[in-house]
Amino acid sequence: MTIAHSQETLVQDLRGLGIEAGTTIFIHSSFKSLGPVTGGAGTVISAFKDVVGSEGLILMPSFNLVEKRAETWDIETTPSTVGWLTEFFRQMDGTFRSDHYSHSVASSGKKASDFVADHLSQKGYQSPWDLQPWGRTYGSQSPMYRAYQQDGKLLMLGVDYQSSTYIHLVEVIYWNQRLGANPDAPYVALDRLSLGQFWDESGKLTRGRVGNANCRFFNIRNYVDSLLEEVKSNPSPYV
Repeated sequence: MTIAHSQETLVQDLRGLGIEAGTTIFIHSSFKSLGPVTGGAGTVISAFKDVVGSEGLILMPSFNLVEKRAETWDIETTPSTVGWLTEFFRQMDGTFRSDHYSHSVASSGKKASDFVADHLSQKGYQSPWDLQPWGRTYGSQSPMYRAYQQDGKLLMLGVDYQSSTYIHLVEVIYWNQRLGANPDAPYVALDRLSLGQFWDESGKLTRGRVGNANCRFFNIRNYVDSLLEEVKSNPSPYV
C-alpha cells in the first residue's frame, strides 16, 4: 500500500536538506517526482512556506517557453510551461510575477512584489533573450540575478541539471566578459549535464529526498561563480 506524503513529512524532509527560516529559495521542480501527496500541489507549497517562514521568500520559474513567446505573453494569464507546481504557484493568492515574455519568475513571501517588480529594466548583462519592450532577462534588476546577488539558495526537486536555468546566467556572464574584449564574441551554450557533473563532484551541496524526489540544495552564488571559473579556465568539456 502506497502511503501519501503529508505537509508535516514534507516539512521534515525539507528541513533535513538544510532549508531554514528566512531563506530566499529558488525552486526547480517535478511535482510527479514527489509521489502521492495528500492535498496535492497546495500541500507542497504550504510545506515550503512553513519551512522558510514569514521572513523567507519562495521563487519559482514561471517561464513561457512556447514557439511564439512574445505574441502569447500576458502577465496575468499566460501559463507557466515548466511544470505543474510552478503553474499552481503562479495562480495562488499572494504570488507575484515578473513581467518578462519568456523568463518570468513568480514569488511569494517577504517583499515578494518588490523582488520581481523591475524585470523591465534595461540595466545589467545583455542576453540573447532580451527583447523590447521587456527588460534584460538576466540583468541586474531581474529576479534570477537578484537571487544570485542576495545569497539565495537553489532547490532542485526531482530534476537533473538539464532543468538548471542558472547555467544560462553562467553563459550570460561568460559572454558579457568576452564581449568586453571582443564585441563580436559569439554567445556560447554550455553543456548543462557536464557542468552538473562537475558541480556534483566538486561543489558544496546537500543531496537528499523530499517525499520520493531526489533533491539537490545549494547556494546560488557559489554555484554560478564556481561554474563560471571552471568554464573560463577549462572551456572545452562544456562548450
